[in-house]
Amino acid sequence: MNNHTVVTLKKGEGRTIKAGGLWIFDNEIESIMGRFTNGDIVTVHDFDGYPMGRGYINQNSKIRIRLMTRNVHQEIDEEFLKMRLKNAWEYRKKTVDTSSCRIVFGDADFLPGLVIDKFSDVLVVQSLALGIDRFKEQIIDLLKEILKEDGISIRGVYERSDAKERKKEGMPRIKGFIGEEFDTKVKISENGVNYIVDVKDGQKTGFFLDQKYNRLAVQKLCKDAKVLDCFTHTGSFALNAGIAGAASVLGVDASELAVAQAAENAALNHLSDTVRFECHDVFELLPALEKKGEKFDVVILDPPAFTKSRNTIKSAMKGYREINMRGLKLVEDGGYLATCSCSHFMDYENFTKVIGQAAKSAHKRLRQVEYRTQAPDHPILWAANESYYLKFYIFQVCDDK
Repeated sequence: MNNHTVVTLKKGEGRTIKAGGLWIFDNEIESIMGRFTNGDIVTVHDFDGYPMGRGYINQNSKIRIRLMTRNVHQEIDEEFLKMRLKNAWEYRKKTVDTSSCRIVFGDADFLPGLVIDKFSDVLVVQSLALGIDRFKEQIIDLLKEILKEDGISIRGVYERSDAKERKKEGMPRIKGFIGEEFDTKVKISENGVNYIVDVKDGQKTGFFLDQKYNRLAVQKLCKDAKVLDCFTHTGSFALNAGIAGAASVLGVDASELAVAQAAENAALNHLSDTVRFECHDVFELLPALEKKGEKFDVVILDPPAFTKSRNTIKSAMKGYREINMRGLKLVEDGGYLATCSCSHFMDYENFTKVIGQAAKSAHKRLRQVEYRTQAPDHPILWAANESYYLKFYIFQVCDDK
């Protein structure tokens, strides 16, 4: 790797890294001295020669450089990677139940472009940037060693680098085994609920670990309740309601595969009698339920990101407003609504505003029980705005009377 390439920023640029973030964009660079190949580690200087750090460069990407370290004398070698991984793992041991958790969360663990989830004794790896891709196999080997020290033996690794972001880096989308093949249906347990996680064909890395403690927060509202869980995916909120003693739970998703997996998970927890799943378009189902005069004690809305860019925020806000208004109308007076947004472009202010508008339209008064974000194994790095994406509210819903 060429260590002598020096990238100099334009005067007044580098705002993200000066605030503590890790990204340098293509339009912030004044000059590049030295030869390099995309993916190489380069040294970054401010316009006046002040050293800013080292990171990897990719001219195919708008995010031209992602910093790995602030220390310009730091070699990006095995020792360095081991230190980063050890820090990430020690942090998880302190903050979350590690039986299944996200061990590496990209920028927030100072390993930009890399996500590693642990499901029981399986690792799922997602590499989204060229520079980190080069270290992928080495990182996996090092992480296995670190886990082994704690008596955790990893039986298999699966790669899910099939996200669209890879294209922005000029990389093909890939998925498959790294090392030995194994059964990709992995059994995990979280909050007392058992799941089969499909690491090969499930969404993203197979299961949404970021909602772990939000699911737990919903449990206490659900005893003896009639519950509606919209966009249920593999049934996680519905099953948490079921295990907490709900009288009946209806989980809804537009994906046949998700509904089949959710039903399998209900059977796994002996909840098939109280928790059932149906395949519907939620936007069509909610007005139909309202028309029938249906009411629920608890309504849970966990939609996919309605926006993946700044340009579509307006239409996303419309979607969130509509879904929350419909959901609110189905909540029994004094019942509860749990609602969230997993798009970082839909920031706290906009999401909060939209829910307020929805409540007004539905003639409901909201009493906030709590506001939450993603689980701590998805730490929010201040200055790396992309790392703060999950907004989660629980409200008591009162009729406007």
